[in-house]
Amino acid sequence: MSTLRSQVGATAPYRTLTVDGVTLALNDEGTGPPVVCLHAIGHGAGDFARLRAHLRAHLRGRHRVLALDWPGQGASGPDHRPTSAARYAELLEGVLDAAGVERAVLVGNSIGGGAAIRYAVAHPTRVHALVLANTSGLDKGGLVGRLAIAAMVRFFDAGARGAWWYPRAFDAYYRMVLSGAPAAEQRRRIVASALEIAPLLADAWRGFGQPENDVRALVPRVTCPVLFTWATGDRINQLGRCRAAIAAFPNATLETFPGGHAAFLETPDAFEASLDRFLAGLGSERRFAAAGPPPA
Repeated sequence: MSTLRSQVGATAPYRTLTVDGVTLALNDEGTGPPVVCLHAIGHGAGDFARLRAHLRAHLRGRHRVLALDWPGQGASGPDHRPTSAARYAELLEGVLDAAGVERAVLVGNSIGGGAAIRYAVAHPTRVHALVLANTSGLDKGGLVGRLAIAAMVRFFDAGARGAWWYPRAFDAYYRMVLSGAPAAEQRRRIVASALEIAPLLADAWRGFGQPENDVRALVPRVTCPVLFTWATGDRINQLGRCRAAIAAFPNATLETFPGGHAAFLETPDAFEASLDRFLAGLGSERRFAAAGPPPA
């Protein structure tokens, strides 16, 4: 695929699966206990390239690592339904079924985290643990939240119309979203795709304003271990507005990092150390459901 957004997504060689009429690209590598990586809106599986390599060669035991491109992002085809965490949770179910993954740790960033929460509630026996990075759906809402969402919709609508100023403004915005130096190369790829992904971002942000995007009522039903890794410089999805929901998870730990939205990209050394401790606490090699090697 020659689109600019494909440069953000799954790296070659990647697999494709068709789920509910949507062609989805995913990296599926390694053997051992499965870890599934779910990216933020407008990003792609390429966000997890370093983390995938780390987990495949994990000192405490290697992992099978899957990272997919959500519809209309990376190398995946378009969807026929609106963008939402609920829709992504449905597609995730189909991907894991097709890939033969019975039980996994889910690593979700932003909307990927919202999808992971929904999937964990719907399929509790298939989720060993969650690792949530600046996840969506936990904001306390209210007028401030509604105004912020409306402003973001107007911004991305302007991009979808091809406003002359939008690429430069999007670049400035992404220097805030991914502020950490290690994320610079992936940020460059995302910024290059600004005009391509603007319509999808506008659609997604409209969805963020809908009541069904709010997953706070589901929180008490997430009984698996949860590690929150929050980049505290996030000016849109602010930690302070999500703390009450985080505290309501029955079995959760919060660790904070500098950065704008994705600690695994912006402070990868610290994130990986945190993740390693969390996986060690799970007794991952003894307690994960073994999935074997990925299908050929």
